[in-house]
Order: sequence, then C-alpha cells, then structure tokens
Amino acid sequence: MRRPDELRAAVEEHLRSLELSPALGGLEDAVRYALDGGGKRIRPVLCLATTEAAGGRVEAALDAATAIELIHSFSLVHDDLPALDDDDERRGRPTVHVRFGEAEAILAGDALMAEAFRLANGYAAQELRLEILQATSGMIGGQYLDLNGSNGDRLELNRLKTGRLFEAAVGCGLWAARIPGAVQRPWREFSSEYGVLYQVVDDLLDEDGLVRERGLEATRELAAETEARARARLEEVEADTSVLAELVDELTARRP
Repeated sequence: MRRPDELRAAVEEHLRSLELSPALGGLEDAVRYALDGGGKRIRPVLCLATTEAAGGRVEAALDAATAIELIHSFSLVHDDLPALDDDDERRGRPTVHVRFGEAEAILAGDALMAEAFRLANGYAAQELRLEILQATSGMIGGQYLDLNGSNGDRLELNRLKTGRLFEAAVGCGLWAARIPGAVQRPWREFSSEYGVLYQVVDDLLDEDGLVRERGLEATRELAAETEARARARLEEVEADTSVLAELVDELTARRP
C-alpha cells in the first residue's frame, strides 16, 4: 500500500504530464497557473487511496483523481472572482483573476471543468462519469446557497459545497477498482463523514462558519463526533483501509 505522500507524488507527476486540449491555445497558461498553486491534493489522494484499498491499481484511477482535482481547481478560480469572494491572493500568490484578468480567469475555470469531463469520459464506467458530473452540480448548488444564504442549514451547505467532491473522490476510486455499487455502502458513508469533518476542521481553523453559528466548543464536539463516525465506517470495510485512516489522522492533526 502506498502512503499518502507517495500518492501525492503520483498526483503531482500526473498533473505535470497532463496534456491539455490544444483548442485552449494561450489559455493554457492560466489553466496551468491554477493547477500549480500547491495545496495538499487531498481529494485526488483520497481517490487513489480508495482504489488501492479496494484492490485496484493506482494507475487505473489517476485520470479520475486528476479530474477531481481539476474540478476543485475550477471551483477555487471562480470562488476567488470579484463577483463571489473577491480574493486577491491564494496560497501566498496572486489569484488567477489578479494575475491574468477577470475574463481570462472565468474562461480558465470553464476550461478546467471541461478538461475534467474529458478525462472522466475516458472511462468505460458510466457511473464514474456521473459521479463527477453530479458532484460538480452539487458543489455549484452549495456555492449558490453560500451566496444567497444557507437558510440556517450550514451542514447542508457544507455537504454540497465541500462534501460532494470528497464523496465523488471515494466513489470514483471505487468505480476505478470495479467495486459493485451493491457493496459500496460503508465506503460511501465514510466519504460523507470525511467531507463533513474536513469542513468542520476548516471552520475551527478559520473561526468561521460553524464556529460563528454554534460556538467554539460545540464545533469541537461536532468534530470529535464526526471523526469517530468516520473511523467507525472504515472499520466496517472489509479491506486494508490503513492509508485512509492516515488521511483522517492528517486531517484531525490540523484541528486546533
């Protein structure tokens, strides 16, 4: 089993060697800039770790994992735009719209999404393609809720905006390993809890979101409860899920 750092290295290598559509022309610079911004590559690593834990080959899931990262990058490029979060900096450098202009940033985000769908389309399994399409729609729906008010249901907003892509990462990993849908339940339940935990930890670090709504101690309790449920779901999986457990360890280690 490859450890998380080894899987991250595989993701980075695949991203570097990724051939984008020639039709993008000069827009490729902005797309590459968005992809080269660093980050922990948690979603694609989760996808690869799931595939390997399920008995599949990491190489078989690399395009799916990369597609997940492209969708994530698309969401960041668009979230940073003046019409949404209006952020000038991400991960210590200018955002795409600051570096290349707003119009080019919009097109770069569109291109990232299109390239993700192109990669997903290379798989014979229709379920894998649908996984990414549905996750993208859910993520966009969550962004709309965030923009227009969550109606007091912050967890539902998080489940869509953040959680759906984590769920898709695990789902794509399972389809790449050719795991039948009928036996995917505990894996799916783990991915749902992991997505919630990720956002709860993020809110604790930023002292925002759930912390503002529920208070610090209540959010810490939610994090502990969600972590326990995620680990319990892993125990139900009849496979070596030690690397997935390491990803939970990495996440909870960030918790203040």
